[in-house]
Parts: sequence; C-alpha cells; structure tokens
Amino acid sequence: MTASRGRERRPGLGSRLVAARWSYLLLAPAVLLVLAFVVYPLVASYPYTLYNWNGVGTPSAYVGLENFRRVAQDSFFWAAFRHTFLYVLAVVPLQLLLSLILALVLNNPKLRGRNLYRALFFSPAVTSQLVMGIVIGFIFTGISEPLSRGLQSLGLLQRGELLSLLSDPRTALWMIALVGVWHGIGYNMVYFLAALQGIPQELYEAARIDGASPRQEFFRITLPMLRAPGVVIVFLAVMGALGVFELVVALSGLGATSLLSGTEVVSTYIYRNAFGTQSANVGFASAAALFMGLLTIVLSVAQLLAYRALGVRRPGLETEVRL
Repeated sequence: MTASRGRERRPGLGSRLVAARWSYLLLAPAVLLVLAFVVYPLVASYPYTLYNWNGVGTPSAYVGLENFRRVAQDSFFWAAFRHTFLYVLAVVPLQLLLSLILALVLNNPKLRGRNLYRALFFSPAVTSQLVMGIVIGFIFTGISEPLSRGLQSLGLLQRGELLSLLSDPRTALWMIALVGVWHGIGYNMVYFLAALQGIPQELYEAARIDGASPRQEFFRITLPMLRAPGVVIVFLAVMGALGVFELVVALSGLGATSLLSGTEVVSTYIYRNAFGTQSANVGFASAAALFMGLLTIVLSVAQLLAYRALGVRRPGLETEVRL
C-alpha cells in the first residue's frame, strides 16, 4: 500500500462546515457586529480621504492623495506616532509580566479567597477609563507638590521648581502608561488564568514523579504550554495599547494641552483634526486614520511572522516536554 493510500483522507470543506455549524452560528452575531462597526467604517472612510471636508454636507473639494502627502509630512503626526509606540513599549511588557505573575498566584488551588482576589484585580478593567482617569488625575495633582519638594531636597530639582506629573513632558506620558498598566492587568490576568487552567495536570504530576523542581516545572511545562495562547494575548494587548484614547483625554486633555505635555497619540491626533472647532477636516483625519491602520497592519504581520520564525505552535498540537 502506498504512502498516499495509507494517509487518512481529510474531510471536505462542506462536511467540515456542516460539522461545525453550531460554532459558526454562535460566532455569527459577533462577526456581524465587527463587520458593521469596524470593517464597514474603515472601508467607507476611504472616499473621504480624497477630499477636504469639514464633515458637514457632501464633500466636494477633491484633492486626490494630497491628504496622505500632508499626513506623511506632518511632524505632529509622527510625534503622535512616536508617543503611541512609546506608550505601547512601556505598557505591554510590564502589563503582561504582572498579569502572568498574578495569574500564577491566583491559579493556586490552596490560596484561600482567590475568587475575591480575582474580582478585585479585575475590577479596574470594567471601570470606565474616562472616570478612572479623572479620579487619578486629582491624585497625581495632589502628590505633585510634595514630590517636587522631595526632589528639591535631593538636588534633582532646583529650588522653587515644581514637577507637574501630568503636564511636564518628562513625566506625563509615563504616568499615563502607568495607569494603562494598572487598568489592563485584569483582562490579561483572566486570559492567562484560562490558559493555565487548560494545561493538563498530568504533565505536572509526571514531572513531580521524575523529581522536577517548581522552577523546572515553570520553564519546561508552563511556559511552553503558554506559548500558543500567549501569541493571542500579546496581540490583543498590543492592539489595545495602540488604541489608547480615553486615558490621554482624561489625564492630559486634547489639543494644545496634550501637544505641550508630549502626550498626543495618534487617536487624539485624529480626533483633534476631525472634530476640532477651528480647522476640522474629516478628509485629513480619515487619511491619518487609514495611514495609521496600514502601519498597524504591517506591524501586526511582522509580529506574526516573528512568532512563526520562533516556532510557536498552534493550539491543540502536541507539546513535547523534556525535564
């Protein structure tokens, strides 16, 4: 018998669709919402990029690709672009590290009250970023003066110099990133908890029989088994950080305030140009949004290619564990 005959014939596309019909039916509402509120606005905004339009009436001032040229040459856009990726680089690694540590601790069945701790750590994730940002803004404003006095006594600030955490370009973006880390820990903690609970306990039992230490269990079992779901978790964390908006508005404001404090990100840049009271230009803002979207897609593809180059396996494949 030839090798080709020895292989099992894979079921056809039609039979696989029928077998998974309930899965597709349950996914249909979410897919329709994404198509209606994410994909369609992206596609529908493309014609507006070819016009100078303030959002009122029908666009008529056709400018072709001029808006894209202006975006590419606008130093404010690239400054916002740089602030956005600095925010991502500051938030995502720290957020994922703390989330993984919390998930490992709260996944311990011997920990009493772990459900209460899970609820407490998840509570910031379900709190409005705008409301939370306003409250934390008052806290930062209150501690700025005593912090400035402490830095003056250490010689890090000149006498009489005040450090405003949310308006000083040296600290404003990093304070917002700190709040972003705290706000997003809950979501990623839940993701990691789900991934940890999906690891077969038989692997740990076999490792203990072989005399593996907790450190060996973590690096030889836990981390390899988290690699596949970790790709999704990292991707979601990066996408969420790239879209930061409410925290910047609540903690730093829009327009000249965020420009002077060095906290202008791409989302606030687009909003300011689309709905600014003085020079609203929906066409220019749409071009900036599309430009940023294309750059984000390129970065996402590069990220996926990097993971594939690192040999990340798909979920469901067997994982070899060596102690």
